[in-house]
Amino acid sequence: MPQYPFQLVDVFGETPFSGNPLAVIALEADRDTAELQQITRWLNLSETAFLLPPSTDAADYRVRIFTLDRELPFAGHPTLGSAHAWLALGGTPRHEGKVVQECGAGLIDVRRGADGLAFAAPPLMRSGPVDADKLAEACGVLGITVSDVVAAEWIDNGPGWLGIQLKDAASVIAVEPARSHASRIDIGLVGLHPAGSPFAYEVRAIFSDPYGGLIEDPVTGSLNASAAEWMLRAGHVTAPYTATQGTRLGRSGRIRIENEAGGPIWVGGATATLFSGTTGTAAFPA
Repeated sequence: MPQYPFQLVDVFGETPFSGNPLAVIALEADRDTAELQQITRWLNLSETAFLLPPSTDAADYRVRIFTLDRELPFAGHPTLGSAHAWLALGGTPRHEGKVVQECGAGLIDVRRGADGLAFAAPPLMRSGPVDADKLAEACGVLGITVSDVVAAEWIDNGPGWLGIQLKDAASVIAVEPARSHASRIDIGLVGLHPAGSPFAYEVRAIFSDPYGGLIEDPVTGSLNASAAEWMLRAGHVTAPYTATQGTRLGRSGRIRIENEAGGPIWVGGATATLFSGTTGTAAFPA
């Protein structure tokens, strides 16, 4: 029975074990979706990434990204973690200074620099205002009132984020969301840190699990990418800057945002393999 390389990568952490863990398994060929979903649920992390050979010469590798209940076309911390794992396994990029990832959202550039990896934020799949009923539903989930909301709009680049800005970072950290919700919801909270802080704003990601429960992601690359597009466009921040996430969970996620005039938004952070090995022989029956 085959065995495949396996890594647990800490992504966006200021120090080891302070970011968002990602399981990465490198496969020689694609496998059945139900099988990959079952493995992801068993590992019980926010996401698991499966590295595959690319289907196009334009990419260095292909990745399939799974949450506990579905496959995503794109996600940020799995993008950085997958690029890190592919390089750690001896991958040689086709292009100087960058890795090109193939995923459900297309081709994603991952830049390699002195400060680590950063991905180019993909375009939003959904944007614009949130209708009153949906906003009221989200506020009910968060245990806040609509009057607490500074601004709200769709900032969906794949997972489905509904962005809500509160008056400040402290308000974001103080939110006590419900433990469950009858229908699927993906909420991204943003609140500015006070003037003089080394960080721009605090982010929290609250979303549904497969069973109707609500969970919080420690550090979320896709949400930070779309939140950066929102905050930059609204004039609340000027790049480069660092956002924070995970404070309420005892994590110290640090997300670097860069944006040159007329260029893409780059979302970067630390990546480190904390555990590595191979899958067991029973994990992937021949």
